[in-house]
Amino acid sequence: RYLLFGVTGSGKTETYMRVALQVLAQGKQVLFMVPEINLTPQFEHMLRGRLVDEHNQPYRIAVMHSGLAAGKRLENWLQVYEGDANVLLGTRLALFTPMPNLGLIIVDEEHDHSYKQQEGLRYSARDLALWRGQQQQIPVVLGSATPSLESWHHAQQGHYQLLTLSQRAKAVPLPAIELVDTRRAQLEQGYSPQLITALEKTLEAGQQALIFLNRRGYAPVLHCGSCGWLSQCPHCSAYAVLHKGYKHYMQCHHCGGQSPVAKHCPDCGYVDLTPLGKGTQRVEEYLAQRFPQARVLRIDADSTRRKGSAETLFAQVHAGEVDILVGTQMVSKGHDFSRLALVGVLNADTMLFAQDFRAPERLFSQLMQVAGRAGRHQTGARVLVQTDYPEHVVYQALVQQDYPLFAEHQLQQRQQVGLPPFVYLALITAESKQLDQAMAFLRHAKQWAQHPELPGMEHVFVYDAVPLRIMRVANIERAQLLIESPNRLALHAFIRAWAPQLDELAKYYRCKFVLEIDPQDI
Repeated sequence: RYLLFGVTGSGKTETYMRVALQVLAQGKQVLFMVPEINLTPQFEHMLRGRLVDEHNQPYRIAVMHSGLAAGKRLENWLQVYEGDANVLLGTRLALFTPMPNLGLIIVDEEHDHSYKQQEGLRYSARDLALWRGQQQQIPVVLGSATPSLESWHHAQQGHYQLLTLSQRAKAVPLPAIELVDTRRAQLEQGYSPQLITALEKTLEAGQQALIFLNRRGYAPVLHCGSCGWLSQCPHCSAYAVLHKGYKHYMQCHHCGGQSPVAKHCPDCGYVDLTPLGKGTQRVEEYLAQRFPQARVLRIDADSTRRKGSAETLFAQVHAGEVDILVGTQMVSKGHDFSRLALVGVLNADTMLFAQDFRAPERLFSQLMQVAGRAGRHQTGARVLVQTDYPEHVVYQALVQQDYPLFAEHQLQQRQQVGLPPFVYLALITAESKQLDQAMAFLRHAKQWAQHPELPGMEHVFVYDAVPLRIMRVANIERAQLLIESPNRLALHAFIRAWAPQLDELAKYYRCKFVLEIDPQDI
């Protein structure tokens, strides 16, 4: 087991290529995993260009992900299963493909939470890749510029062999990361003077800029200034988001429900409704007005719905047909933009104080990844992060581009308060049409969990049942029960004895439940 830790642009992909060629030369197969579907086209192109044998003949490559048609997935599955394909490239789905001569597993961007299946059967593809490698006695390489704290801790404890790439592969320095203190700045519709000036200079130099905002849509909520009404989703305990396009509509990002934009306040009849906050569509609109000479392109889940659209849009960026790119996390990882000289980050603080204890880790990883898109082929690249909290340890470590410093601080905090990787968690999420039923089920389950004869009980703590932060989704009420233990073996022994009893209990309370080990969202 290897953890390949390298700064962005340090040559992690080149390392993958070289070790894969060694394994392929032995007649073995290679499984190459990426976290998202939109990363597969560029990696497929790279693999086909680099993976050739000693006679300069290309190795056969198959692709596997949920975006492929069922017939194509079956065709690729058979090629790998029958040994006709040497390399399998795919998302977490690819992990379950039988490979008769597997010799190497590579998990790129191993920290990415997309490797965790959050619907139906819950599993971590990264952890299963490690298990599969152990079962078949083959090497597994986990790669990231910002490893998960669990993987970093394992490497520090000697469970993984840590391999470090501390400098960029090309003689180009890392971009300079600057914090823009917005507490005293005169903002122009949310944009600091420093960011506006940097955009102007970048455009004058004929280079590209990226404005990063991890929130799609036009505005997160519609507001009535007369009575205070907000655009609440009728089916969820969340707000409906304003979207613009060939038609304007409201959409809930949790249940997917859509409705027309209200022409007046449904409570008081006031007609001047105001969009609050901004999403990528609003950023795109403002930048197109502020810089009319610039070619502005937005890449997010809305602009890439059609099959092949993401590949087409990214190709425009690589071809130099875009001056300002506006994007969400889709653009923050794995892409090599040769002309990108400036990255501006908006609204990063929204993740800083989220209730999930992993929020600082995700924010640091996200910002390091998006910062790493800049200056990969040229000097003088800049990253401007607008924030009200420039003194926060996340931002201070970001400015220094010092992942080990950030990881050390976070691990110390987690050890002090008893959080993973120093304890192990299991989570039961219950769903019912009535919150009272879900809560009653979880309370009853907790009572059973306190039976003294359950194995491992002395090492397990069961918290009280609580409603989820977003309690209702698609008219289904949700609550959760958290189980914690400092000993994984004790936790698993407890779960094996306790969980089988819950099926009948759930039927009695007319609710459904999901049991998840090592939950990513709490």
